[in-house]
Amino acid sequence: MCLAVPGKVVAIDDSAEPLTGLIDFGGVQKKACLEYVSDVKVGEYVIVHVGFALQRLDEESALASLKLFEELGLLEEEFGDAWEQAAKEAGDTLAAERAAADPQDSGSEAR
Repeated sequence: MCLAVPGKVVAIDDSAEPLTGLIDFGGVQKKACLEYVSDVKVGEYVIVHVGFALQRLDEESALASLKLFEELGLLEEEFGDAWEQAAKEAGDTLAAERAAADPQDSGSEAR
């Protein structure tokens, strides 16, 4: 399923063509095109669908939607496990394999 997910703009790359920004979706950060909301500012919330910010959203509505999506498991379905994803992006394949094998393992305990 592909959702339109609210996220907070944490950075904007004014030099990028098209205009892009880093969006935080409840802990998972992804780049998105900001051309449709080119006057958006860092700290504001937008709704993102397939990599495009489509419109601005007030903070209260965005946080309520993110909470509901998380409770329904839709954020994990849309973005995957955050620990596994972070390990993959860091190039730590052993940690990624461990996270995939044991989803209950938070990776926070001493080894």
